[in-house]
Amino acid sequence: MSFLRFILAIFFLVSINFGVSNAHYKLTPTFYDCTCPNVIHIVRDVMEQIQRRDVRAGAKIIRLHFHDCFVNGCDGSILLNNATGIISEKDANPNVGAGGFDIVDEIKTALENECPGVVSCADILALASEIGVVLAGGPSWQVPLGRRDSLTANRSGANSDIPSPTETLAVMIPQFTRKGMDLTDLVALSGAHTFGRARCRTFNQRLFNFSGSGRPDPTIDSNYLKTLQRLCPQGGNGGTFANLDKSTPDEFDNYYFTNLKNHQGLLQTDQELFSTSGSSTISIVTNYANNQHKFFDDFVCSMIKLGNISPLTGTNGEIRKDCKRIN
Repeated sequence: MSFLRFILAIFFLVSINFGVSNAHYKLTPTFYDCTCPNVIHIVRDVMEQIQRRDVRAGAKIIRLHFHDCFVNGCDGSILLNNATGIISEKDANPNVGAGGFDIVDEIKTALENECPGVVSCADILALASEIGVVLAGGPSWQVPLGRRDSLTANRSGANSDIPSPTETLAVMIPQFTRKGMDLTDLVALSGAHTFGRARCRTFNQRLFNFSGSGRPDPTIDSNYLKTLQRLCPQGGNGGTFANLDKSTPDEFDNYYFTNLKNHQGLLQTDQELFSTSGSSTISIVTNYANNQHKFFDDFVCSMIKLGNISPLTGTNGEIRKDCKRIN
């Protein structure tokens, strides 16, 4: 360890011991330079190994990160199991069937072997999300770090604050603005649906009886509708998976937005971005469909903004040894 790193490490420890105000702590990409300098390499190595056996790894992790940050901020609360005094967010409606918890556990084990008690579960979600995007061909960015883990969960908050796949744009917009996010953030972050899968039960209401009309959602392209109806027939297996992006399902690119322009968005919340008459989101979708570089730039900004929603820092919360339970 260099002399400068030694001094910084001493300052960090002294600051905590003497109770420096948490307001002085800001997330920074260099947070673990002294305490766990190989953190990025460790997370990347694990993600690369998992990606080789599970092409959905990146999509699973970024969903967990988003759902975590939208409930009480980015504090790893989504990872907690039911326990005395803890009602798990895993059982909230938006999180039922969510994957990726085993990936977090695998990363946490690797980090605990290298630098025990140092890297938070909330930071693992943020770092692994960036790495998952890069492994799928998307943009890279320096991830601000320094989050700490919550001591509790908020299932009711998960049910109310996380957009369901059947929301209208009118419902989604205030869900985002309450978190300090704007329309650009809403559209850019929805672009994470350029990879991953969704189960039939999350969109089959669009296929046969949309809004109780007895007819399919009129915003779905007719040929795409037939494809989805064959995959997800009435009375069929609601757990069957469909690609969120029909064009390049495992690559992080801007085809998701091209699909929306062609009325081939899978979830109602996807297609609403382009098919809601008079909405400002239409021009953003069109811009991203025509300019992948612009989408990537905005996506990076929105991901950093997402990761800064009410993090626990300083002496708040803890660094969990096991992401599934408090210490």
